Amino acid sequence: MKAVTIHKYGSADELIYEETENPGLLRDDVLIKVYATSVNPVDWKVRSGNYPGADQRAWPVILGWDVSGTIEHLGKEVTGFQIGDEVYARPNTKRQGTYAEYVAVNYKEIALKPNSIDHIHAAAVPLAGMTAWQGLFDHGKLQAGQKVLIHAAAGGVGIYAVQLAKWKGAYVIGTASESNIDFLKDLGADEVIDYNNEDFEERLGNIDLVLDLIGGDVQLKSLEVLKPGGIFVSTLAIKDEAAIAAKGLTGGRFMTQSNPEDLRKMAQLIDEGKLKPIIYDIVDLKDAAEAQRTIEEGHVRGKIVLKVVDDN
Repeated sequence: MKAVTIHKYGSADELIYEETENPGLLRDDVLIKVYATSVNPVDWKVRSGNYPGADQRAWPVILGWDVSGTIEHLGKEVTGFQIGDEVYARPNTKRQGTYAEYVAVNYKEIALKPNSIDHIHAAAVPLAGMTAWQGLFDHGKLQAGQKVLIHAAAGGVGIYAVQLAKWKGAYVIGTASESNIDFLKDLGADEVIDYNNEDFEERLGNIDLVLDLIGGDVQLKSLEVLKPGGIFVSTLAIKDEAAIAAKGLTGGRFMTQSNPEDLRKMAQLIDEGKLKPIIYDIVDLKDAAEAQRTIEEGHVRGKIVLKVVDDN
């Protein structure tokens, strides 16, 4: 099969589009013919060697942690799925990834893809969507009527967080650049703060939940706007763990877990028109290096999708 691999850590120049072996199938795996995958910031962080522990596979490594495609083979212990099913998933990150024509995935990590969208759009959902879901609801305990502040609200995770928080009935505040203000309000944000021209910590207070997708000094400033007993959750390393407890807050860093129930719930919301993926660009699999360079530069609105099979 064709895949995009790396043979050592480094820049995007290390990504190679080449012929590789088909993935082996375990008894509880399905073999997915990949129609599309997407590019996430963690991809280039692993590629560069700046994400310790995220990858322990033998070289060469296939990156990619999103997939939408069809089941071509079933392991002997697989139940609940059949050949030809259209599925999407965020596979186990310690196995070979999804920048490939085929990927083997444990059947307990997959769900039927939303009916109302194609594979291109479905591939943009799993990792970013589950990160937003778990950050807001599993770790953030967000409830209707609460105020939530979402940093990097126009990014890959932020676009889902804004929509999901609004669906939950929360009052949604996002930080973004001026060019994304109207876009985020269209997605459901009640307020958008232009981080280039305004300090959010001077404007806000009494916030129930902060979802941090930036890290660094933003974390410390975010603690100042939370109400007593508020929750701070982040996808990044915590800069000052003691400060959270010292201010009577809870929370911390979380790592997204592959949960097909989350995928099923989001598929239902997508099919009901209450949640939508936002595509920044669609590029061919062979151009994954250029897609990673774009992601690494930042300021991407939504997701970049790698097309493996023409869905039309």
